[in-house]
Amino acid sequence: MAGCSSCRADDGSVAGCQNNGGCLTGGCNKMNVFDWLSNMEMPVMDRFEIVEVRFKGGRKDFFRNSERLELTTGDAVVVDVPNGHHLGFVSLQGELVRLQMKKRKVPDDENIRNIYRIAHDKDMERFDDVRKREMPTLYRTRKIIGDLKLEMKLSDVEYQADNTKATFYYSADDRVDFRELIKVLAGEFRIRVEMRQISLRQEAGRLGGIGSCGRELCCSTWLSDFKSVSTSAARYQNLSLNPSKLSGQCGRLKCCLNYELDTYLEALEDIPELEGPLLTEKGKAKLQKTDIFRKVMWFGYDDENTWIPIKVKRVQHIIALNKNGNKPASLLEDNVESKNETSALNSDLEKMDRKYRKKKKSRKKRKKRPDNNTNNKKK
Repeated sequence: MAGCSSCRADDGSVAGCQNNGGCLTGGCNKMNVFDWLSNMEMPVMDRFEIVEVRFKGGRKDFFRNSERLELTTGDAVVVDVPNGHHLGFVSLQGELVRLQMKKRKVPDDENIRNIYRIAHDKDMERFDDVRKREMPTLYRTRKIIGDLKLEMKLSDVEYQADNTKATFYYSADDRVDFRELIKVLAGEFRIRVEMRQISLRQEAGRLGGIGSCGRELCCSTWLSDFKSVSTSAARYQNLSLNPSKLSGQCGRLKCCLNYELDTYLEALEDIPELEGPLLTEKGKAKLQKTDIFRKVMWFGYDDENTWIPIKVKRVQHIIALNKNGNKPASLLEDNVESKNETSALNSDLEKMDRKYRKKKKSRKKRKKRPDNNTNNKKK
């Protein structure tokens, strides 16, 4: 078995972390699935015989365990592939495989190939020797692509365990005529060549990396289905339409923009749509900011720099008044008559207070300061 440094023994063998396919370090299993049914006792006769096997780059496929082998998550197995055999690692088995096949719409028929055996030491040694050819082949192929002046980007090379076939993963914007390239590669490396075009999102998932959130890329750890992401998702979430901040390492919009989109769309149902500024007797109030989840909208007048927070219900009330041809006194109040009366009354009281204050001050006796000249004469 292959394993990361955390689960290797001193003699080089793999001890196994026994985490049911959920490696804590992320080094053993890529795109892994936690088998939450592994500790439950299932009937032996009714055990689902199809197993999910993982290959390089997180690629997974389903194989039939027709020999009834005792397999454990992480075991290296030799499987049947077209025109040869390949080596992979068991990533999932049992009833969860049935659910995964149903989710991916994979039929349980004769097209599912078999597992030959559990890989032994010689199989692992040959597999390690084959994998050592991948990086030199990748660099050499990139040089050949440059010489042929092909508009394509080669991202990865995967050799089959029997050393008879190699799959070249590339990305390109337009259609590429690589017939001459296949002839050159087959003649130089003495193998069967398969060219497989992948999208930029799949390329980022195979290469891996760290996102702006500080975590590993979703496409390289758990995300398997790539849904289309549009700029409207950023608009609904009031995000700045800055391509450098909205784009991921693949150069496309970040997949995480869709994660909270449904929640925002549900919250936006209560937010009114404004066709223009709100009309008040104080002036026109324009929308400056909206807090979707708190249901608060900030408005500001043209001649003022302050923003006034208003509840959504109040905004809807003002919109209804404007449609009927009416204007509230301000954003917070419908009329100012009572306010004017109270302000006039308060102003009269203030005048009376000022008047009586002046009288009280005049009645107070002020102490006279001694005159220096008179003091000098007395002396």
